[in-house]
Amino acid sequence: MSVTRPNPLVARLSPPPIPSVLAWAREYDGSRGPLLDLSQAVPGYPAHPEMLRLLGETAASPAMTGYGAIEGEEVLRKAYAAHMSDVYGARVSAANIHITSGCNQAFMCSVIALAQAGETIGLTNPFYFNHETTLSMLGIGRVLVECDAANGFLPDVASAEKALLSGARALAVVTPNNPTGAVYPPALLRELFHLCRKHGAWLILDETYRDFLPANSGSPHDLLSIEGWEETLILLYSFSKSFCIPGHRLGAITAGPRIVAEIAKIMDNMQICAPRAAQVAVATALPILADWRAANRLEITRRADALKAVMAATNGWSIAAIGAYFAFIRHPYGDTPSVTVAERLAKKAGVVCIPGSYFGEGQDGYLRLAFANADADAIGLLRERF
Repeated sequence: MSVTRPNPLVARLSPPPIPSVLAWAREYDGSRGPLLDLSQAVPGYPAHPEMLRLLGETAASPAMTGYGAIEGEEVLRKAYAAHMSDVYGARVSAANIHITSGCNQAFMCSVIALAQAGETIGLTNPFYFNHETTLSMLGIGRVLVECDAANGFLPDVASAEKALLSGARALAVVTPNNPTGAVYPPALLRELFHLCRKHGAWLILDETYRDFLPANSGSPHDLLSIEGWEETLILLYSFSKSFCIPGHRLGAITAGPRIVAEIAKIMDNMQICAPRAAQVAVATALPILADWRAANRLEITRRADALKAVMAATNGWSIAAIGAYFAFIRHPYGDTPSVTVAERLAKKAGVVCIPGSYFGEGQDGYLRLAFANADADAIGLLRERF
């Protein structure tokens, strides 16, 4: 009898990281106080009441029960294009926008459109683990671009060029970064863009946490003002964090119409269309909740400041990098694997975080804290827990 087997490209992957670390927390006895879940990036405050009203109203509409346009609802594509034009001071049209079911899907659709099995894509080290596992299950190789901790975990340009010279079809970067929180300066992003253009590769820029940059930071970059950007640049975004609706799964791709058309072929086979009710609701919410989202940006800054104060008063622990949603923390336990440190924190101290080793090679000295999940008072409890 023949033995059946699953796809080895999937079977070789580890189980999803978030459930694995949350499983450790089930053994916490509560003796140190309430559980502090700083693992998955989940907004630590509820969605605005108007957002909830809009979601309920659109979900109840019979018009939303049928299939929608593969590229996304025209009303959201236009609204998001106008928003992008405002953020970047550049002309972006609905033809540049493809709506997806979350940013992970946006990444998967993009890499399928750009590379085939056996080819490679450059990822920063450390990387966002879902980017790495997506490539792995698709049979697309990864080539790592080093990020020096001494330089705030910014990508090394020489390492990026080496990856492109090796034949990488694209370079994928995340800013503000997951896991480190590092914010890539506009000049660095422009340098990476021109490097990709020089080598005939794509720059995939995941900006999931863009809306949590400090209020006075200005435009994240000027790449959309570069002539011909559509042939080099693909931007990814998530509505989940900004609008506190991760369960509604809504993301966006900004790219040239040629790539949008390729992604539509993929999306038609993957899901046909993103959730329609959420698209229509967000199209309305995008302009009217701007002040609320700006206030949340200030709240995230307060939480970052609270974590900085805690770490400054905690012996042996330190912040390696911190940004819009995450902090990459050095633990004081030398060669102890980060998995062991994170497991002990969850079981003994009631602090759930992600081991650094989940994010790449040579990251065992770190833990990732999604500090935006907790308010300043809860973050203050870390001083005693650590």
